[in-house]
Amino acid sequence: MRILIVDDEKDVEMLFRQKFRKEIRNNELDLEFAFSGEEALSILGSENPPKFVYVFSDINMPGMTGLELLGKIKSKYPNINVSMISAYGDSDNYNKAINSGAKGFFTKPIDFENLKNEIAQLKDKI
Repeated sequence: MRILIVDDEKDVEMLFRQKFRKEIRNNELDLEFAFSGEEALSILGSENPPKFVYVFSDINMPGMTGLELLGKIKSKYPNINVSMISAYGDSDNYNKAINSGAKGFFTKPIDFENLKNEIAQLKDKI
């Protein structure tokens, strides 16, 4: 199952690879990383249709925000599930994300057990 993680903080890649090392080693997950909304859209557009099942994106990024990225993904690739993450658990961002089609909303620091549960639910549907 291919997952695209979108965050402007590059150290996120090491964190995710560490937290999902067993799933990666067992070929259950294939993680790819984009460090901007623009890069994420480029990666998604490089295959037709994209092989990604899930996108996990930060909301607060320079340039294109995660909420803008969410809108573009949902309009162009409606079958891709997208969850958002924010350092701030404010209801305004939560409501915007869910109303724009986000599957889930996480706050930093990420609860990786909840994220793994969400991914497991998606795997059951494929």
